[in-house]
Amino acid sequence: MLPALGERVGALAGWRRAALAPLLGAVAATAFPPYHLLPALLLGFVPLLWLIDRCRRPGGAFALGWLFGFGHFLVLLHWVGYAFLVEAERFGLLMPFAVVGLAAGMAVYPALAVLAARLAAPPGWLRLAALAVAWTAAEWLRGELFTGFPWGPVGLVWIVSDAMAQGYAYVGALGLSLLTVLTAAAPACVKHRRQLMPLAGLAALLLLGYGLGELRLAAAVPAEVPGVRLRVVQASIPQAQKWQREHRLDIFRRYLQLSGADGWSQVSHLIWPETATPFFLADEAEARLAIARLIPEGGLLLSGTPRRSAAGSAKLQLWNSLLAVDRTGAVVAAYDKHHLVPFGEYLPMRAVLARLGLSKLAVGSVDYSRGPGPEVLRLDGLPPLQPLICYEAIFADEIARPRPAWLLNVTNDAWFGPGAGPEQHLALARLRALEQGLPLVRAANTGISAVVDPWGRVLSRLEVDVVGVLDTALPAALATPPLYALVGDLWLAPLLLWLVAAGLWRRRL
Repeated sequence: MLPALGERVGALAGWRRAALAPLLGAVAATAFPPYHLLPALLLGFVPLLWLIDRCRRPGGAFALGWLFGFGHFLVLLHWVGYAFLVEAERFGLLMPFAVVGLAAGMAVYPALAVLAARLAAPPGWLRLAALAVAWTAAEWLRGELFTGFPWGPVGLVWIVSDAMAQGYAYVGALGLSLLTVLTAAAPACVKHRRQLMPLAGLAALLLLGYGLGELRLAAAVPAEVPGVRLRVVQASIPQAQKWQREHRLDIFRRYLQLSGADGWSQVSHLIWPETATPFFLADEAEARLAIARLIPEGGLLLSGTPRRSAAGSAKLQLWNSLLAVDRTGAVVAAYDKHHLVPFGEYLPMRAVLARLGLSKLAVGSVDYSRGPGPEVLRLDGLPPLQPLICYEAIFADEIARPRPAWLLNVTNDAWFGPGAGPEQHLALARLRALEQGLPLVRAANTGISAVVDPWGRVLSRLEVDVVGVLDTALPAALATPPLYALVGDLWLAPLLLWLVAAGLWRRRL
């Protein structure tokens, strides 16, 4: 039955093929958070491989991959549209163009993957392997080019299972992307019963990964950092109100009220999310003194806030920062975000695009400046920590060296709306905990705030739009870094060499 269906699908041509491809990509995207419909991967990738096998020309393969990718990213990244509704009177009309344009741009990477698979190997199991390698390579490329956007690697779908997620500690998200595409598209290669053995082998590999993950979790011995009790504050300030002058005092008071709520006396450190203060905290001594009254002896406030260059500077500069404030109200440390969001925090090619009437989404006409890079902060009463401000948590290769003892992700996911965006962002942040064997504490303005242990398990969380606090101990890091923390994605290099060699060899035949 499956081969017959493959013949019918592969034989589609013209508008039917063009209409089916984006639909397949869209279906595959429902396997991602928050939907977790894993069988949808089979419904997407099996017909895709059938269609690739019937592509007569490289151009047709590229177009097929682009259409698949367009449908895939349109569903996966639809939440981007919410950011344009925060100031709907200014940006609302741009929303459909931005969402469609982003999906169209990201679709180039699946197009390259499908083209490479078509050129490198003949139909069958070799083409399946070529597709998996090429897809994984395209995901890596997507995370590197044009400042990088590694949102939603296919391997992310396994975050739904704590046991399967342990694989990230060894091969990272890209390793699980390779395995996922292999297994999701493999049924397309089965033409008769004798070919069921490779399919069974891939299924056994998934089961093995699950079993090893369960064993790793069973052997886990959770521990806590002594003397540290964190309060993560989630004030849930609507983005449309955040920078309105008349709301500034009320916003600040809400943070103070939540910070000093019941249980405050047991807390050693306070954590506020990205740009929690709608003013420059470093410049407001009175506000810092109000905060200092809530900070215990030896404790700190770690807060996201905008920061600007000193008065009298020749040029005004802004940074999206994390400040550490002690109980005297002094700023004892600062970290400036270095991986900025294009069009959100700065306008690329400003000299050209500004003339067309475009501007960045974040309030103000001045672009944010980049910080110097990943940094480990060493603060009183805390193990060494690495701040990850919002977008920085999606990059696997930006963990500082020497390795910190924990990760602090402050973010403002109010831009992302109530649904898929915050769930996917949390899932991507959890990858960093798994890959590095480090606990992760996440403070989000409107949610999802969470505490994640070094095995990637969510210990506690505050849902979207909930106003409240998380009082939590700080989980201890794993004593020995996982394999991925040591070697990263180096395993991909020999597979890429095989893909290139296979393509060159096939051209000679």
